[in-house]
Amino acid sequence: MKILNFGSLNIDHVYQVGHIVREGETIRAKELRHFAGGKGFNQSIALARAGAQVFHAGCVGEDGDHLCGLLRENGVDTRYIKTVNTPTGNAVIQVDEHGQNSIVVYGGANHEIGREQIERTLSDFSPGDWLLLQNEISEIPYLIELGCRKGLKIALNPSPFDRGMLGLPLENLSLLFVNEVEAAQMTGFDGGDVEEIVTQLGAVLPGSGIVLTLGERGSVYLHDGQAVYQRSFPAKAVDTTAAGDTFTGYFLAAVLQGQTPQAAMELASRASALAVSRPGAYPSIPWKEELQAN
Repeated sequence: MKILNFGSLNIDHVYQVGHIVREGETIRAKELRHFAGGKGFNQSIALARAGAQVFHAGCVGEDGDHLCGLLRENGVDTRYIKTVNTPTGNAVIQVDEHGQNSIVVYGGANHEIGREQIERTLSDFSPGDWLLLQNEISEIPYLIELGCRKGLKIALNPSPFDRGMLGLPLENLSLLFVNEVEAAQMTGFDGGDVEEIVTQLGAVLPGSGIVLTLGERGSVYLHDGQAVYQRSFPAKAVDTTAAGDTFTGYFLAAVLQGQTPQAAMELASRASALAVSRPGAYPSIPWKEELQAN
């Protein structure tokens, strides 16, 4: 069983700040660092470091060759990445002294993905293989439609969320990954009651598996009306940028390896706790050997 991540590839510009800048405010950054990033990139790294066989598809500009090199160094197959004339996508990330972040994303080459590339790529995958998607690339509706026709299992992380997500054929998803904010945007329920959030999500997607991450309050897996709760593991937060991507990659890798949802939730929670204790996005994602050693 293989997994294809048709996802974003970005260059992250990370500014260390005392606090997240407010409207109309100008502040000084304490430090500037540059990282490879994008939710697609990070999730492929997490999948590979968790031991999955992962293929990445997407687009970069001529300034993005090093992203492909980094993916290969981490065990990701990059044969389906296309170089286009548009600059590689990038993100401006502020990280405050508590490790919280604010992100502005420019799509760039991520929006150059076309149907011909999609059809050519998906022709190499078979029923039962997984297709992982985020909301940072073009042609998401067509990817879901064609993936479903081919019998692929589709996992979606609808981030960054927009109202267009609700118009997608979400009933074709095998797995949906959302955080608390995205869950509220999907359901219209903005309360703090976890059980009510879970109930509302189940009503929106009654036939799909749903993974809801709640930060320090842990996470929940919901399927067919049954909920599995997982506590978070203690960690001193340095940078939360890749926490969700780490969780997604490790959970999916565990599912591919035949683990139960409960075991997958625990592994993903441990991995994301270790990730937030380190600076940077993809550099913070742990290898599975690190988790086995702890």
